[in-house]
Amino acid sequence: MGLIKKYWKMFSLLSVTVCVLAACTISYKFNGASINYDKVKTISFENFPNRSAAFVWGPMESMFNTALQDIYLKQTRLKQVRQNGDLELSGQITNYDAYNKGVGSDGYSNMVELRMTVSVNFVNNSNHAEDFTDKQFSASREYNSSQQLSSVQEELVDQMIDEIVDQIFNATVANW
Repeated sequence: MGLIKKYWKMFSLLSVTVCVLAACTISYKFNGASINYDKVKTISFENFPNRSAAFVWGPMESMFNTALQDIYLKQTRLKQVRQNGDLELSGQITNYDAYNKGVGSDGYSNMVELRMTVSVNFVNNSNHAEDFTDKQFSASREYNSSQQLSSVQEELVDQMIDEIVDQIFNATVANW
């Protein structure tokens, strides 16, 4: 009987400890946003059209606009409004192009660099000192020239969009 009592006490103590530890959790969120939610409650986005003179890839415009809105709505408590938000973002995709990056021993290109640039206008209606106009954000990716652009384009554009959207987010609401 003494052994059963001993195990019962250990089981009870362990159960209580687990319950206490589960109830006392600490949560940190490192999304980088430093927003004064007393002053800034809303955000508005204008469509970022694709004005690139070199290439135009149809899905890129909607992919970019969706990704830009998603990062603010997922990583902040801002409410999206159609216009006149406390924060306002507008701009355009100004460049999307491919450049030969390297030449192989046969004299032909063996690497291609795909580049994307976005021009952004930002207005913070609660602190106009943070506003900026026509600020350029860029990203690039390389791929082997033996691959067709059409076979790697979606993945590379998605990666560049993620990088540019992070840059814009950090420049607008992450005051490190």
